Formats: sequence, C-alpha cells, structure tokens
Amino acid sequence: MAIMVLVTIPKNKAASLAKIILAKRVCACVNIVKGIESFFWWQGKIDSAKETLLIIKTKNSLFTKLKKIIKTVHPYEVPEIIAFKIDKINKDYLKWLDKEAHA
Repeated sequence: MAIMVLVTIPKNKAASLAKIILAKRVCACVNIVKGIESFFWWQGKIDSAKETLLIIKTKNSLFTKLKKIIKTVHPYEVPEIIAFKIDKINKDYLKWLDKEAHA
C-alpha cells in the first residue's frame, strides 16, 4: 500500500534529509515545499517557526524504517511525522514507487 508522509523541518535541513532517506531507499520521491510558517504549542506557550514541508511517497511496509531514520537525523526533539494512506493513485506511478522504494 502506498502512503504519503508529511514532515516539517528547518529549511536548511530539508534537502539533506530528503537525500538521506532516498539513498536508504525507504521512499521513492520527496517533494520539498518551501515557505511554511507553523504555529504550535511548545513547552506551555504558543510558538512559531519558518519551516519547509517534505512530502514523502513510500510504502506502508517501509514506514517504521523511514520514521526511525527521520527521528535519528531530524533536529527537533519531537519531529512531525504524519502518514496518510493513498486511496487513489496512477497505477503506473504505483508500480514505479513499488520498484524504487525497497529498503
């Protein structure tokens, strides 16, 4: 099953993380969306950060490995790692994703 994983990260770390997870073959594709401004609760107060959003396409069977790698290299104490099942997908894209993500 294909999934999409969202991860926010400081902009200067985004490309590095994308390359690491691609090299380890735990995903087939990473989109980097710059210019995200996040507001959130942290340590009892509202905080904010300028971030970059990674949209990671992978397989459900690789999520645990992907999450472990992200948590190891991500600079945040509590990184955002949110996965969604992809219910509808181009079959050719799914074949490609399945071939390329195979850690």
